[in-house]
Amino acid sequence: MDLNRQGCLRSISIRFGQCTHPRDRVRVIFGATSERGSFANLHSRDSQDFFNNKTRMGNPNSDPSKPLRLLSIVIPARNEEEALPATLKHLRLELSLHQIPHEIIVVDDGSTDSTWTVLQSLSENLPELRPLQNTGEHGFGRAVVYGLRQIQGDAVVIMMADESDDPRDVVRYWHVLNEGWDCVFGSRFIKGGGLIDYPKVKLVINRLANFLVSLLFGLRFNDTTNAFKAYRREVIVGCEPLIAPHFNLLVELPLKAITRGYTWTVMPITWRNRRFGVAKLKIKEMGSRYFFICAYVWLEKYFSRGDYRRRESGGSIVSASAPQKTSAPNK
Repeated sequence: MDLNRQGCLRSISIRFGQCTHPRDRVRVIFGATSERGSFANLHSRDSQDFFNNKTRMGNPNSDPSKPLRLLSIVIPARNEEEALPATLKHLRLELSLHQIPHEIIVVDDGSTDSTWTVLQSLSENLPELRPLQNTGEHGFGRAVVYGLRQIQGDAVVIMMADESDDPRDVVRYWHVLNEGWDCVFGSRFIKGGGLIDYPKVKLVINRLANFLVSLLFGLRFNDTTNAFKAYRREVIVGCEPLIAPHFNLLVELPLKAITRGYTWTVMPITWRNRRFGVAKLKIKEMGSRYFFICAYVWLEKYFSRGDYRRRESGGSIVSASAPQKTSAPNK
């Protein structure tokens, strides 16, 4: 298997959700192709496949005839003075072009560079930008939760400050949420998704970790650990308390949403390695923390007797045994 001698992974397209036996999943987990590229050529080649390659779990609960009012984007940032200007300007441009009402909340999580100064300067020309400072305990998860508790929108996208997430995927998230889904999860590892310059070691660990999470929870979703996801506001409220203080929040939030009965669907997204700064995720430090959060949600799933599951407007609990089946949304 060639993971690209230049270290630039283009895409890992796996049919993980179509495998019914664990041994079949092992056979495809490391399937990969590689080439150099950019967000632009990834989307030009794959955009027509987008709406044909979503994994839908159940039916949307919300009425698609009632459009969402405001999209909030929450971006945690620590020492991202170089990356933030391009990230925010491209994001705002894409959302404005598609006339999506939005606010951008960037949480400075104890930066030691000029991140806060950069944010204040950018806010003078970006009226949708709301810079915030996390003055309490620091940590990726704490910064995200701090931002989530400040949102004014009825939908939210969590994305990174390092320009690794494509703003065009934010637009797609918005449209899919408006179909009535509670959650929309992006995957870089399904048809239409892609990677650019993904580190080899990180790739192997990522694929193994996501395989184990999918196996543990019986999910047809292969990119749980990625931060870039979209939720309706009621999902965030319904997943409280959020206890993960670090990058393990990335698995706590989607796993809780699924376990507590919110509807979800998967769409392809693209990811590009950062051009500025250094990655904040330290794999050696996060292994046991990811395990703890997975164990915590797993215990809730199988031993809480549905005490935390979402309730219908009439007060009844959504069935904990509802099958995970692929179906088209109700229009």
